[in-house]
Amino acid sequence: MIESETRPEVLIEDETLRDGLQLESRIFSLEEKLRIYRQLSEAGVRRIQAGSFVNPKKVPQMADTEQLLEEIRKGGQEGPLLSALILNDKGLERALSCKMEHVSMSVSVSNTHSQKNAGKTAANALSAMIVLIRQAIGAGLAVRAGLQCSFGCAYEGAIHENTVLEAAEKLAGAGAQEVNLADTTGMANPLGIAKLVERVNRELPELTISLHLHDTRGLGLANMYAGYQAGVRTFDASTGGLGGCPFVKGAAGNVPTEDAVNMFSSMGVGTGVDMVKICDTVKFLEQLLGRKLPGRMKMVLDAEK
Repeated sequence: MIESETRPEVLIEDETLRDGLQLESRIFSLEEKLRIYRQLSEAGVRRIQAGSFVNPKKVPQMADTEQLLEEIRKGGQEGPLLSALILNDKGLERALSCKMEHVSMSVSVSNTHSQKNAGKTAANALSAMIVLIRQAIGAGLAVRAGLQCSFGCAYEGAIHENTVLEAAEKLAGAGAQEVNLADTTGMANPLGIAKLVERVNRELPELTISLHLHDTRGLGLANMYAGYQAGVRTFDASTGGLGGCPFVKGAAGNVPTEDAVNMFSSMGVGTGVDMVKICDTVKFLEQLLGRKLPGRMKMVLDAEK
């Protein structure tokens, strides 16, 4: 076993409270969300996407994002870095009123997906997002800029590397220091992950690259490992493998947080996340939802008891 000190740690941003819950028909209460947050925090998760500032009529699961952030901060204790998703001017206004320090802002590089997701062409959505990023940075926010469908679109097929690179260059030019390459449709493969990451790293070396991976075709962990091998050290995950894209039919959830933790720890790579505690969160979610979640490590730990 290679000792964890010999390899750099990875940062796992847990997306359970946003991407994980946004497609669930069951509306989670504020207290339930607070319990999920506390469990993630106690497990050692260092960055949590706590919600999104989007239209509550379209995404009712995110309607109480402000209240959740307020309750989290009442504790007054230093905890994980809190982030949230914003997509437009109204979202930025809400984020600023909540005194956010870090936000995620993303657009699609696929025209068809962008039309379905944002009602705009990919070019128009990118232009609008560049303006928004500059406003957010000017207001003192740290911005993670995301590119959805970076590894393929269920409607359009393959997305050319040049399209992704050109969009990433514009996001970097707007001031974003981290660009999140998202496999929104779960179409990526390890070779494609490595090629795109290596190219962006080569041509935009000042950028931090993070990966948002879906496990639609069962390649989530393999793609995560390929990203790690290519130099990525920040990855999105969701407890139990919850999540998916509402505008891509059949898009399964994210890579399970607990499975990502297991993969890295088995390689001697530190995450800072406690496996047993994160699996307790999976157990809580399964009780609330009344079904088993696709993550594997909770089943492994249960079998070992």
